[in-house]
Amino acid sequence: MGPADLATLLSGLQGRALPAGFAGAHDFEDVGVVPNGDRSDLLFTADFFTPIVDDPYDFGAIAAANAFSDIYAKGGTPLAALNLAAFPDDLDKEILREVLRGGADTATEAGAPIVGGHTVKDREIKYGLAVIGQVGKGGFIPIGTARLGDVLVLGKPIGTGILATALKRGALDSARTASLTATMKRLNRDAGELAHTHGASASTDVTGYGLLGHLLNMVRAAQVEATIAFSAIPVLEGAIELARDGFVPGGGKANLKFASEHTTFVETLGDPERHILADPQTSGGLLMAVSESEGERLAAHLREAGYVAAVIGQVSAGGVEGGRIVVR
Repeated sequence: MGPADLATLLSGLQGRALPAGFAGAHDFEDVGVVPNGDRSDLLFTADFFTPIVDDPYDFGAIAAANAFSDIYAKGGTPLAALNLAAFPDDLDKEILREVLRGGADTATEAGAPIVGGHTVKDREIKYGLAVIGQVGKGGFIPIGTARLGDVLVLGKPIGTGILATALKRGALDSARTASLTATMKRLNRDAGELAHTHGASASTDVTGYGLLGHLLNMVRAAQVEATIAFSAIPVLEGAIELARDGFVPGGGKANLKFASEHTTFVETLGDPERHILADPQTSGGLLMAVSESEGERLAAHLREAGYVAAVIGQVSAGGVEGGRIVVR
């Protein structure tokens, strides 16, 4: 569901204010936060979706990596997970087994055992995880505490939604399919650890709302503005050309419509590039705000760890409310 529709749906449903120490969606956070004594907080998240690639094992692995990402974005460690699966009656059960195997292998890599789950009948396959994680007191990295002068570091290339749309339409070659699959299967565990090491002031992961949508949540929560340079942003090979050829998912169009109300684009930036910025990501990279002195070092260490990462912009004053983005 797009950000505008979700905001309308949830309007008036907030209920009582959260108790002290709790946090969640009302704070623009990626996870639910529940205090766990004096030494740690528990983190809760859930994500599941329809197949993003054709191979069932890879789909399961990608869905699991995507679910764990919220925990890593907050500086946490996943503890355990539950399978969430929907499956048609008339489909070969071996396909479901491969999906679950992919998820289980990724959970093993993350060090978080799958301890159970729930399945339902549905007309289309859906899979993901509910995850519980933990973070030590003082170790939680909020989304809304970016500081003036911080630089923004992105930990993975964007464009997965556009490439996945081309794949579904039979228009993606094997090399780009392999690149798409590899970036989505990659856990953000190392990125989360490096965010801590370099003193990130704020962090989120780039997923369904696209880079613009998740950056917008970051700057709105902190009441600041951000300027990003399109030329600095890592983009999957072929994504711009595919966007130009019309392989733009519906969710990306909704994202762009919403984000454009809060974004100033340089006039020379065309529609394909704007669609890239709003492209819904699956298992996307971490978006981290760090001091200017640490930005390039963080990006370099991410690249050393195997990520395609870069400094993409900077945080600036945002007036009373903030919450705007400038793309140059």
